[in-house]
Amino acid sequence: MSFFGFIFLLPIFILITILLAIYNGGNPFFMQIRPGKNARLFKIIKFKTMSDARDDEGNLLPDSDRLTFIGRIVRKTSLDEIPQLINVIKGDMSLIGPRPLLPEYLDHFSNFEMQRHKVRPGITGLAAVKGRNSISWQKKFEYDVWYVDNVSMWMDIKILWWTMLKVLKSEGVNSAHMSTAEPFKGNN
Repeated sequence: MSFFGFIFLLPIFILITILLAIYNGGNPFFMQIRPGKNARLFKIIKFKTMSDARDDEGNLLPDSDRLTFIGRIVRKTSLDEIPQLINVIKGDMSLIGPRPLLPEYLDHFSNFEMQRHKVRPGITGLAAVKGRNSISWQKKFEYDVWYVDNVSMWMDIKILWWTMLKVLKSEGVNSAHMSTAEPFKGNN
């Protein structure tokens, strides 16, 4: 399904790749290590929506300052997720599952939160459709673990439907204070 989806989306993929290559000075992709099923690390691929702009001391500027014009459109429409179909085809990810987070968060996870790694991470998931970046970390983990405990084809179909509705409405893309999700600092 992901292979055929990628073939169907290939013209959009090529167009966004060209636009971001021009806008980002040659680099349209963002790759980063993320923990997958059983916390095994893999390299996720997404469209690069932010510049590498830094302050005078060499520190990256805040996300909201680095989000490019084209990047804002690509992110708002969730088109930045298209390259992750390659991760699904490779077997690192699934279409549906808990969103893959940063590896540095692993040390902060409780046993309950680690349960999210019992399944492959997904391009979309229950937490994504229930609020994405606008809900608390605690709520995200509750949705992720609930999904792991209740995974079914019917649930996946519902999440795909809800995802299409969310993308069309552009709901929950940003948190209240940032252009991306707030960093997870643990529950201490």
